[in-house]
Order: sequence, then C-alpha cells, then structure tokens
Amino acid sequence: MRLTIDNVRKEYGDTVALGSGAGGRSVEASGAGGDTPAGVDLEVADGEFFTLVGPSGCGKTTTLRLVAGFDSPTRGDVRFDGRAMAGVPPEDRGVGVVFQNYALFPHLSVAENVAYGLRFTDPPDGETRDERVASLLELVDLPDAGPRDPSELSGGQRQRVALARALAPGPDLLLLEPMSALDARLRERLRLQIKEIQSTLGITTLYVTHDQEEALAVSDRVAVMSDGAVEQVGTPRAVYRRPETRFVAEFVGDNNVFEGRVESSRTADRSDGSEAPGDSSGGSPLETKGVRSGSGGDPAPGEEDGDGRDRTSDGRERTVFVDVDGVTIPVQTGRRIRPDATVTFCVRPERMRVLESGGDGTDTGVDPADGGGDATVTLDATVSNAEFLGESTRTYLRWKGRELTVRTPDPLSGDVRVGVDGAAAHVIGVESGGDSAFESRRE
Repeated sequence: MRLTIDNVRKEYGDTVALGSGAGGRSVEASGAGGDTPAGVDLEVADGEFFTLVGPSGCGKTTTLRLVAGFDSPTRGDVRFDGRAMAGVPPEDRGVGVVFQNYALFPHLSVAENVAYGLRFTDPPDGETRDERVASLLELVDLPDAGPRDPSELSGGQRQRVALARALAPGPDLLLLEPMSALDARLRERLRLQIKEIQSTLGITTLYVTHDQEEALAVSDRVAVMSDGAVEQVGTPRAVYRRPETRFVAEFVGDNNVFEGRVESSRTADRSDGSEAPGDSSGGSPLETKGVRSGSGGDPAPGEEDGDGRDRTSDGRERTVFVDVDGVTIPVQTGRRIRPDATVTFCVRPERMRVLESGGDGTDTGVDPADGGGDATVTLDATVSNAEFLGESTRTYLRWKGRELTVRTPDPLSGDVRVGVDGAAAHVIGVESGGDSAFESRRE
C-alpha cells in the first residue's frame, strides 16, 4: 500500500505539534496565499520500510497517530493508495500497530493475545483462527509460546508477540513504535528480525525512533524530523553522507561542522582530473520529497558519484577554498559558489585521520594557486576527552576554540596533528551578505 501524507498539520489548542518551524514558530508556506502555515509532506512507497527519526518532541509520534487514525489532522490529508482517510476509524484502515509498551493483555495467553487481533475481522487467505495464530507465532520464532502467559516472556519475546498480534488481520500498513524499552543487544537482534519479517511479507512499514543507528540499519528510506517539520528524506547512506541541513549533519551520527569564507574556486574535469577555472553546469535536484523548503537557502547539490562526491551535471567537480580561522581548507562540491560567500561544511570523524602526536601548533592549509582539491590539510589540536567504544575510541579535540571529533583505535592524550582531506568535506549551507552566493552559468 502507498502512504501519502499531504500538507498535514496538527495543532492542540495553541500548541503546534506538526508543521511548526524551528523553535516552535510557524512555517509559512510559499504560494499565492503566502500566509498559510506549512504542513508535512511525505510519500511512502508500497512495501517500503520507512522510518521517521528525530529528537523527542519533533512530531514523529504525532505523525504515526495521525496515520493510524487515533488523531485527526488540523489540516491536510492522509491517503492510502490515493484514498483520503478523513473520517475513517482506526479499525477500518487496515493498519497494524505495535506499541512501545507492547499493550499485551495479562489475563490472556500468548495465543489469545495474538488472536485478539482477529476479533473484528476474519483471518486472511481462508485460514482458521488457530491456523493464523500458529503461523504467526512461527513467523516471529515463538512456535511453542501459545499457551504461556505474557508475564513469563522476556521483553523481546513480548515485543514479537505484539508484532504477531498486529499482523494477525493481514494489515496493508504496519506502524511501529520505538524498541527503547529493550537492552541494546536485544534491540539489535529484534530489529533484524523485524526487517526480515517485513521483507518476507512485503508490507509497507512506518517506524518511529530517536535512535539514528537503528534508523540507518533497518530502513529503505529515512525522514529526519525537527520541530514538527521534515528536514531531509533519503536513503540511509544519502542522509548520512550528504546531509542537507546543519541539523541533519549534527543529529545523524557524529560530525565535525566548520564555517568559513570562500577565497576562490577551481573546476576539475572529471575525465582527466585536470583543474581549470572553467564553467560548470548546475546540479540536478535530489530525488527526495518532504524536505523543509528554505532550510539551507542553497540549491540542491549535483549528482552523487560512486565515491560519494558531488558532481556537476557535465561530469566536473568544483573545489572551493574556504578560510576557516586562518586555515585554507579545500572543499569539493558541485555548487558554483562565489568568492566571499560564507560556507558551512562538515567532515565525518571517520574521514579525519590522526597523523601524529605532539603537533607543534602550526596548522598547514592549502595554497589555492596550487589547486589542492585532494590535498590534506593538517590541524594541530589538543585532546580534551575520549570514550572507548570497543571497536574504536571516540576522541574529542579542541582546535581554535571549537570541538572536533575523530575515531581512533585507542585513547589519545595531549597534542595531536589531524589530517583533513578536502574530498571528504560536504557543503551543508551557503550564505551571502548581499548578492547571491552562487555564480550564474555564464560567469
């Protein structure tokens, strides 16, 4: 089933739960009216595992409740396969819901809890109730748990019973609340089971969570939400590697965000790698829907190549040389950014390398006259803290009054020298104090 959320907004009195802007302010939609508060737009494909991820209070659970029919939108439409759900009660929507607290009946056995999902409908595919219950318990890997009481089960087993109950009527859409009540290792095992079951059944699934790792691990696509609005929609890899706003860059995984002034730029020809200050075409739009309009104020990046870099549509990548606190850092992008524009870009911790300990305090930037699109910039920083995570260590550094994060095999201390590759940087925002920050194609 295809799920469409079309300009949906939800208000509780004076409180805007969905459709609000940054800091709780209303977002004004562009258009003829100009003063209509913006809602949320999302499209979930048939059979897709789609996840809403964001901090507490961002509107993801409100969205799920509106889809389930537990609440009605203040404005906008929720549609299933093009059919508007306004006025359709939850029991008639063909939706299965797995609640965070399981909501199992303690006075009923496991089998009776699963069968409760069939009280308002007959089992699908001509099965009897007992056959349906048995097949679902087999599906969730609890074939012998039918006679047991829910109190005898572990948290993960109860979550799977709740999933079986939600699937009992053969819903067209599955809604999942977070698995945060479970310990980390159990959550990892359970999310793999849920993804396998979802893939086996081919059921459209909408999942809500604040756990970024969980969202990246199980989803076909992810919508990152903040303050009641959608910041970005895309595949897990696209959202992680190519965040479109500062919020997404800082919320989804660890990241290092820099801001500086563009000194100059060069365009490289993709075919032979040569650099020349030539012309390049604008980037093609990202194939995403539901991104908050005007969030970054900059045009969409170019197409992403296999190495994760932005490319201009004619196959050339552009390097802008950005002055960050007196250090020139090359940033590769498909955008035509003017000199003197202010650029915000990010570099993931795993793309920064600790070159040596005991730096001498002299940062080494890149001379724009030498090209330097793939050059490594060295930054001398001081270790402020470290967290041993097992497979790696998250090391926090201080550099020119700002905090940086790198991943290292073992904890470090004292002064270190860090290498930053310009090819690993990604532009997330461009601003100009006056004229447009972007060059026209004729320039």
